[in-house]
Amino acid sequence: MLDKNKKILIVGLGLIGGSYAQGFRRAGFYVGAITRSQESIDYALENGLIESGTTRVTKDYVSQFDLIIFSLYPKTMLAWIEEHQHNIKSGALLTDVTGVKCSVVYEIQKMLRKDIEFIGAHPMAGREVYGVKNASADILVGANYIVTPTPANSPEAIGICESIGKILGFAKISRLTPEKHDKIIGFLSQLTHCIAITLMNCHETEHLAEYTGDSFRDLTRIARINDSMWSELFLMNKDALLGEMNLFIGQFEKIRDAVQNGDEEVLRQMMRKSTERRICFDKKSE
Repeated sequence: MLDKNKKILIVGLGLIGGSYAQGFRRAGFYVGAITRSQESIDYALENGLIESGTTRVTKDYVSQFDLIIFSLYPKTMLAWIEEHQHNIKSGALLTDVTGVKCSVVYEIQKMLRKDIEFIGAHPMAGREVYGVKNASADILVGANYIVTPTPANSPEAIGICESIGKILGFAKISRLTPEKHDKIIGFLSQLTHCIAITLMNCHETEHLAEYTGDSFRDLTRIARINDSMWSELFLMNKDALLGEMNLFIGQFEKIRDAVQNGDEEVLRQMMRKSTERRICFDKKSE
């Protein structure tokens, strides 16, 4: 369990970083932050999300903290750790919130000093808005949280990382290897974003809002997307995502062929399977 005397540093004070900060502050932890925008620091201080913050990376500041949580794009996180790890106190634990693991976890563990430790984690939470001004610890409560340990991680680090999920109110805390995480996220998250993007690119949207119903709105809720972040996530999980895209294309072609051939039985069979699986999904989500 994470000791409340431990000081926590959030690097990257956006939506998720700000939500983590607020959650830890509510739980009674000391929280500091480093982010590029002084405006974000000022907002977080004024609204009680953090107790201290800076836009500069200095040894005097970074070396205060026992737990560092990175809420950065994957490539930015890799560069930050490579450049600034000499400022981190001996014995500190590092973790993250990013949506890809194989391409970052092993690279960080390979480059890291031997007296500090990194363990990957992924909160399955978010909104279609960005920035610390939209942060809220409430978006974490009841969501899923995935920890991705490797053989390089100590039992203590795994326990602390899992306790983060408990402290912040996540409903389900799971352990997956980085490989298993990336495959599952390729399907559950990245593929679904690809589908939403594709739908919004199929037709001109100028008048669609005047005619659409809930089904289209629900399917495209996540199409309002941060192109810089998500393009990076797609490409850093390329192999897993392409595998899931090919599976989807195969099933979509099956439906297309059934419509083209007038094959009602195939359509109904796929619809029945879809309904059964959705019912099972809903029950497990309750």
